[in-house]
Amino acid sequence: MILHDSFEINENGRLSIAGHDAVDLAAKFGTPAFIIDEEKIRSVCRKYREAFSELFGGESRPVYAGKALCFTDLYRVMREEKMAADCVSSGELATALKAGFPMRDVFFHGNNKTDDDIRYAISSGVGYFVADGEEELIAIDREAKNAGITQKILLRITPGIDPHTHKKIITGNVDSKFGSAISTGRASEITALAMSLGNIELSGFHCHVGSQIFEPDPFCDAAAIMMKFIAEMKKEHGYAGTILNLGGGFGVRYTEDDPIISYRDNIKAIASTVNEAAKRFLIDPPTVLMEPGRSIVAAAGATLYTVGSVKEIPGFRNYVSIDGGMTDNPRYTLYGSKYTVINASRASLPADFEITLAGRCCESGDLIAEGVRIAKPERGDVIAVLVTGAYNYSMASNYNRVPRPPVIMIGKNGPRVAVRRETREDITALDE
Repeated sequence: MILHDSFEINENGRLSIAGHDAVDLAAKFGTPAFIIDEEKIRSVCRKYREAFSELFGGESRPVYAGKALCFTDLYRVMREEKMAADCVSSGELATALKAGFPMRDVFFHGNNKTDDDIRYAISSGVGYFVADGEEELIAIDREAKNAGITQKILLRITPGIDPHTHKKIITGNVDSKFGSAISTGRASEITALAMSLGNIELSGFHCHVGSQIFEPDPFCDAAAIMMKFIAEMKKEHGYAGTILNLGGGFGVRYTEDDPIISYRDNIKAIASTVNEAAKRFLIDPPTVLMEPGRSIVAAAGATLYTVGSVKEIPGFRNYVSIDGGMTDNPRYTLYGSKYTVINASRASLPADFEITLAGRCCESGDLIAEGVRIAKPERGDVIAVLVTGAYNYSMASNYNRVPRPPVIMIGKNGPRVAVRRETREDITALDE
């Protein structure tokens, strides 16, 4: 096993993904290509559901955060695994709808939903809006009145937590574009506003502290703060929130340097915090939701590339250029994200050749990894970048007018095309 149980070295000395030879997958489907282990995703979903049922009980449940990875076939999997869903755009809502996902189980997020987004979500029968601010509340109330319904919402609250992760993925501190801060009094004010609107049903509160967090402490701190806030809202406004959504953010192993964690143990610590706070503040334990995204899909994914050139610059570095890059994985450019890189064609050979993995774009910063060691490749070798199931396909672009790769799902019946490869004709299809 390499990092996760989806990745192994097979008897031919090559990388295997979900039991399938990576070089054979590259030959069949072409490169670059996103390879996704469907059974791995299903297994993680079940572990989350079982933990929530055991540790929280009632109607508490995991809510899949689709921004991590979103396409129709994946929502079919989430529907079959009885997950709820977190959507952040009308495009994600449309994807869930196409998959037949039950809209009553969808939570619609976003810090700036347009009037069109709100109308589309209401007409689609979305279960809950996670409302971010005053203007949105008023717009939801207006559109719900026009539709003749009362719309359920959660309010996004900022608890003031710094989880010490990358600054671009911190979301729970006071200085954030998301939510209403408790410490400024704004959270109490917006709670009162929500209660006053005739076509809104305030169902509870939401918070999110950040992403790629391995320890449970930031989540426990947020849970304690939010439980105190719920108690204060009961005292100040007579409102007892019945749902507490603690967002997502559990970390994933991208390299051997990342810790191995138990999501169940983290959830157990959070459940203990919630229950203790309920007793301390004399309130009923709420229905608890969390929104795992990365931790459900990241480890199920790998991206396959073909080597175009190996450029050795003595005294400097060795560049291995591949047929993908920042167009299918911008995370290194954005965050300096570290990855495990394997020469899938020579996976059993010593990884003794230090490289910079360079993309094909006309951009000096188009890199996937620097200072990683792999078996020395040749033109035509297949390179695998592991743990790319989250925020790779979903963040892919057509920079340099490069077509986006396909998504290949490996299920019980073998690999299949879940999202086809874009073509040159697709690139120009919207041009007038």
